[in-house]
Amino acid sequence: MATTDRPRRSLLYMPGSNTRALDKGRSLPADGLILDLEDAVAPDAKAEARRNVAEAVAAGGYGRREIVVRVNGLETAWGRDDVAALATAGADAILLPKVESAAMVQALERLLDEAGAPADLAIMCMMETPRGILRAEEIAGASERLSCLVMGTSDLVKDLDAAHTPERLPVLTSLSLCVLAARASGLAVVDGVHLDLEDAEGFAAQCRQGRALGFDGKTLIHPKTIAAANEAFGPSEAEVAEARRVIAAYAEASRAGKGVVVLDGKLVENLHVQAAERTVALAEAIRALEADAGPAAGKPA
Repeated sequence: MATTDRPRRSLLYMPGSNTRALDKGRSLPADGLILDLEDAVAPDAKAEARRNVAEAVAAGGYGRREIVVRVNGLETAWGRDDVAALATAGADAILLPKVESAAMVQALERLLDEAGAPADLAIMCMMETPRGILRAEEIAGASERLSCLVMGTSDLVKDLDAAHTPERLPVLTSLSLCVLAARASGLAVVDGVHLDLEDAEGFAAQCRQGRALGFDGKTLIHPKTIAAANEAFGPSEAEVAEARRVIAAYAEASRAGKGVVVLDGKLVENLHVQAAERTVALAEAIRALEADAGPAAGKPA
C-alpha cells in the first residue's frame, strides 16, 4: 500500500469504552481515528468497548477519516475476539500492539482471513518495544496487508529505562530505524504521542522534528492538538506552489530533450520532481478529505 494513499497528519486515539468520544470523532478534523480497545480500556470494560467500537464503525458517519481499531494483543484474553468482531465491521485498519516479529503480524493476517475480512482491511503495527525496534525491517515486510508503522514512544521509553527529553535523544535511533524500515517496504510511518498537553511549544517542536525525520504524521491523545499536527505535517500553500513550479519546469525541459533544469539557481532532477509530485498528491488528498469530512461521507451501516 502506498504511503501517500491518504493523509495521516493526525491520528487521534479514542477510548472504545467512551461512546460519546466515538460519536464526537465524526466531527473532529483529524485525518484518522484510532478507536482503542487496548491501553485506554480497563479489563472489566473490554467486552463492552468491543461492542461499542464495532457498532460505531458499522454505523459509519466518519467521512473520509481513516478508521483504525487498536485491538488487544492476540496472546491476551480479548485479542482474538476483538479481531473476530472487527474484521468485517468496516474499519480501514487493525492496529496490533507490541509487535515484535513477522510471525505476530502473520498470525493476525490469518485470523483476519479466517474471519472473512475484506482484502483492503489493512494491518498497522505498534512499534513500542526494544525487540520490535530491532526487528523493524522484518516486521515491515511481513504482510501485503501492512500499511503503516505506528510508534509507541511511551512504552518504548519505559522499556529502555530511558527518559522523556525535549530532544528525544533516547529514542532517536529507534525512530529513524522505523522510518527506514517503513520506507524500504513502501509503508507509511507515524510518530508517537506527546504526553504533556499543556506544553504546546514542546508539541510543536516534536512535530517539526518528526516531519524532518520523515514521519507522515503524529498520533495524538487530545483533540486540541489536531490543528497543530495537521499544520506541521501538511504542505503549506507555498510548498505546494513551489512543487507545481518544479513539476512544470521539469516537464518543459523534458519536452526540449533535457534531463535536468535550473530553477531559481537550483538544479532540478527527476528525484526532485518525484518529491514535488508527492507534495502535490498529499495536498490534493488533504483537500478531498477536508471537503468531504462530514457524516454524509461515512460508510453505510
